[in-house]
Amino acid sequence: MISYRQHVVSLVAVFLALAAGVVLGGGPLSDLGRDDSATAADTLDAGDQRTLAFAEQFAATAAPQLYDGGLRQRSVALLTAPGVDEEAVTGLTAQIEAAGSSVAGRYDLGTELLSGSSKTLVDTLGTQLVEQVDSGLVDAEATTYVRIGQLLGRAVASTGRPERPGSDAETVRQSLVAAELVTASDEDARLAPLVLLVLGEDAEPSVLAGLVSGLATTATGVVVAGDAASAANGDLADLREDPAATQVTTVDGVETVLGQVSAVLALVREIDGTGGSFGASGEAGPVPLG
Repeated sequence: MISYRQHVVSLVAVFLALAAGVVLGGGPLSDLGRDDSATAADTLDAGDQRTLAFAEQFAATAAPQLYDGGLRQRSVALLTAPGVDEEAVTGLTAQIEAAGSSVAGRYDLGTELLSGSSKTLVDTLGTQLVEQVDSGLVDAEATTYVRIGQLLGRAVASTGRPERPGSDAETVRQSLVAAELVTASDEDARLAPLVLLVLGEDAEPSVLAGLVSGLATTATGVVVAGDAASAANGDLADLREDPAATQVTTVDGVETVLGQVSAVLALVREIDGTGGSFGASGEAGPVPLG
């Protein structure tokens, strides 16, 4: 027999799929090839606007019940790319808290890191850090950006419970900050078992894929999230075409409450290492339930 909770979860999945259809049909993806100044709200008629507003309110209200405290005792390391939508970051942080967790630390990735413009610096620093920290922490034979992704992961993440950074993690974290490849909101932040990387604009595809692949080996779970435009023809779309995407969970539409809830449900799902591609453009469905 189907339980009440299973029924609600199924109903929500269908509802979110319909809501995502409204966004796709009248929102950012339908604007491709049109005037870039048009917003999603401009292209929705009054009925669709009411439906979307209701979907957002529904998602915000139902989210805590859907999370069911699924992130308790599992903090999140928040990584942000240049050009990230700060309103989306604020919304994601609130949803992480609604799931019973907190952001252990925020780390802003530098333009020089993600653009690939400072590969020599990244390669040299990575080589030096491999020699300084325990040999078992990082694959010395990894390519430049996979290696720096592993090092970044060692600096912010863990494969178990949240824990204080050891001397190796502190060395890597301080070196990345000193090289201006990363900015840390709290250099003493605990290591977190889950990592949420929120995309912005114009990351070099091979760099992003390498970083994601490296991060995936150092944390319990990694979720990479972006907005609808990023999934249509941007960084998230590029990542999803790379094999590195199979190592993590990707979610699009995080400029909306629906997308933010989906991203946090993806973090809960990543605890068991299930992965997948979710959102309005996700091949695995609109929302990671079940």
